[in-house]
Amino acid sequence: MHHLGNFSLMAIVVLASYAVVASLLGVRRESSRLVKSGERALLTCSALSTVACFALVTLLLKSDFRFEYVASYSNRDLPFFYKISALWAGNNGSLLFWSWLIFVFTAITILTNQKKNRELMPYVVATLGMITLFFTYLNYWLCNPFVELAVVTAAGGAQSWAPVDGRGLNPLLQHPLMAIHPPILYIGYVGFVIPFAFCVAALASGRLGAEWITSTRRWTLVAWFFLGTGLILGGRWAYVELGWGGYWAWDPVENAALLPWLTGTAYLHSVIIQERKGMLKIWNVTLVVITYLLCVFGTFLTRSGVVASVHAFAESEFAQIFLVFILVAAVLCAGLILYRLPELKSKNELDSIVSRESSFLFNNLLFLIASFAVLWGTMYPVLSEWLYDEKATVGPAYFNKVNIPIGLALLALTGIGPLLAWRKSSFESLRRNFTWPCLVGVATFLGLLALGMRQPAPLMTFALSTFVTTTIVLEFHKGARARQTHRGGSYRSALVDLTLVNTRRYGGYIVHFGMVLIFIGIAGLAFDTDMKADLATGESIQIKSYDVKLVALNEGRTPNYEWLSAELELRKNGKLVGTYEPQKHFYFASQQPTSEVRRHATFVEDVYLIFASVTDDNKATVQVYVKPLVRWVWIGGIVLFLGTVVTLVPDKRELKLARKAESQKKVATQVKKKYEVA
Repeated sequence: MHHLGNFSLMAIVVLASYAVVASLLGVRRESSRLVKSGERALLTCSALSTVACFALVTLLLKSDFRFEYVASYSNRDLPFFYKISALWAGNNGSLLFWSWLIFVFTAITILTNQKKNRELMPYVVATLGMITLFFTYLNYWLCNPFVELAVVTAAGGAQSWAPVDGRGLNPLLQHPLMAIHPPILYIGYVGFVIPFAFCVAALASGRLGAEWITSTRRWTLVAWFFLGTGLILGGRWAYVELGWGGYWAWDPVENAALLPWLTGTAYLHSVIIQERKGMLKIWNVTLVVITYLLCVFGTFLTRSGVVASVHAFAESEFAQIFLVFILVAAVLCAGLILYRLPELKSKNELDSIVSRESSFLFNNLLFLIASFAVLWGTMYPVLSEWLYDEKATVGPAYFNKVNIPIGLALLALTGIGPLLAWRKSSFESLRRNFTWPCLVGVATFLGLLALGMRQPAPLMTFALSTFVTTTIVLEFHKGARARQTHRGGSYRSALVDLTLVNTRRYGGYIVHFGMVLIFIGIAGLAFDTDMKADLATGESIQIKSYDVKLVALNEGRTPNYEWLSAELELRKNGKLVGTYEPQKHFYFASQQPTSEVRRHATFVEDVYLIFASVTDDNKATVQVYVKPLVRWVWIGGIVLFLGTVVTLVPDKRELKLARKAESQKKVATQVKKKYEVA
């Protein structure tokens, strides 16, 4: 199988090179046959990449420890599910998986654009060919997952060798969430390559209208959705597996995934202005380029070893090549943007600062400021070490101090934007639209003050959350009422019909509501409490209204690990809630321990139980957190998922236009046949 994998990678290098040359030559010579051959070459590469991935998965499932990658990330007793997920557990395998995703998306793009975007496709194929060529070059020559283990013989030669068992998968990765989190995150990272390729194609061909944006809108939404879902799942994994009581630590690799999500969000908002008003063309091409390059920058951070992170792979010698790729791509894209600058300049201008267009512009500025703040905080320790030979530290305090005000401003704009009119808002429309949302927001603020809440950030978060929620509810209500008056029927059917008529707008409102719920969950961090104690059997500790009692210490083993647990009895206000067993695992293959937390989760708060260790006098060291509102982060993620799905559904107007175009096409075909017969 390894020969098949290596042959596939080598063939991809040849065919991807041909695809680039054939596509560009096809444009120059106006040869559709050359362009088509370039597309077929990349389609063949997609099949070969699938073969290479299949070959590596087969070696993992067979536990063929002759190969370094298999011996490093698998072992005989590793469950089947985790043997498959070992494909993306290490540097070389994850890069192969990354390349495969690019080829899958490339194949879908080529197959769905056989009869449209023909002026753009040669440049799209050439761009995708160059990108896939870069990643396949790395996979074949510098980080090949099919390298065999060998030992030096007494005669000085090399002989194939295999250990009795492998080192196994990192215990922290042996969790269901970590089996699905990386591929979902990678789909988000890699998915932005298609909008990037179309953007480069539009710049290269001079076709700078809204066509390339329309063609990639759903690609961008899908990539943005998977990247956001990956972030949520990563936070969930950190919360239930790492045992430190949180879900976001401003870790460098976490930040690296957040950056393209922020700039991608900015692009999804500003693209609406280009489609409606023909404005912000420079913004949009710049945002697409930045977003994709930040995706590549994220994988550089993960593999370079320049930052310390629980999410990072081991340091790789080739990782610096990613920087070269990013710099070359940035220079080429900047050159294209400067070359097309006269054509990118907008012919329209903002009519008023109090308009929906201006709210989108401010929204973009805030997202870019947040991105720069996160990037600066992430890279400052590295830059400090390079420039001054002193490694500075930038902790959560910096990120919270900078990003909380930005986040609150973005939350406010989420509610303000829909209340503003396009072009210019009159005083009367402002009074009419803002009265109820502002009253509800102010009432929330004053009510929480009266109840004793004094922390500024949570106060503003809850007040703004009710303001935005009221805005969203009124937008749905006004639209449904108007539709019910116009067409009759029930309020519920009018609400569903309203959403289906404009899925993009109302799906966006659902996404915004999901973000509101996430903000509410994050605001709960201000009220966290925790306690740590050494407990003998029968002893208990009290935290807030909870009592935690150690009932017993238990132990056991599985083929993969041995475990020790603290059996804890949890009571609230004297009433038994349940019995929980946080555990310590020790994995045989990797010789590494992990902590398995247990939680009592409600809509109001989580009780988070950690069994840290056993003391010399056989007491259990137990740490307990009471964490309000955490569940709303996960609920917000689900609502965000549903809203994105609604947004991706073609609305009734799109379907009507598509049917009309198909009908016109059939009529034109019939007329053509009639004249040919005549």
